[in-house]
Amino acid sequence: MIQLVHVTKQYDRRPALCDVTLEIPKGEFVLLMGPSGAGKSTLLRMLIGAERPDAGQVFVNGKNVTTLKGSEIPYHRRKVGTVFQDFRLLEKKSVFDNVALPLLVQGISRTDIKRKVTEALRAVGVEHKRDQLPMSLSTGEQQRVCIARAIVNGPVVLLADEPTGNLDPALTGEIIDLFKLINARGTTVVVATHDPSVMTQVNRRVVTLVRGSLMPEQRVGV
Repeated sequence: MIQLVHVTKQYDRRPALCDVTLEIPKGEFVLLMGPSGAGKSTLLRMLIGAERPDAGQVFVNGKNVTTLKGSEIPYHRRKVGTVFQDFRLLEKKSVFDNVALPLLVQGISRTDIKRKVTEALRAVGVEHKRDQLPMSLSTGEQQRVCIARAIVNGPVVLLADEPTGNLDPALTGEIIDLFKLINARGTTVVVATHDPSVMTQVNRRVVTLVRGSLMPEQRVGV
């Protein structure tokens, strides 16, 4: 499902990723751990085609992302959902319209948009908030809306970059449980975080980056 082969990336001669080789099979839930600046965000950005390696190859869902043309990237991203720490919700659009945005740009019919958005909001537990504006929601609810937007296309891969960075421990647990549920439905999930407490809530494979290099893998949790 996801494969990086001897991937190297530098910014101004500073290493972001150093000869990284990694494979994540279909349907797996992986925690990508490491301190800030370890290369986690760079790795995720490569998976969606937002960054290209200086050397090496990146494969996602059977496609070599490193060789995709610019015009092919949007189609690739339709199958790769992304969740960010800073939410990136449109403040003047309703919850429903925020989640519907990825479908609107594809020209999906109104009937299908209504069905898919309703299903996504129901899956994350905020269907009753569909007509509200993002700023009227709690922080945890806003993150749930972001997750709904990420899964509305039915992605085969879900990438989350520090998705619990703005949340307290209780809300962090709720969001991690939501990712587990999405993973249980067959979606490959990769959650990047520098928060060690997340490791105690997820009994899954842990991939750790330190200064752009992979460390020996482990599995921890309760």
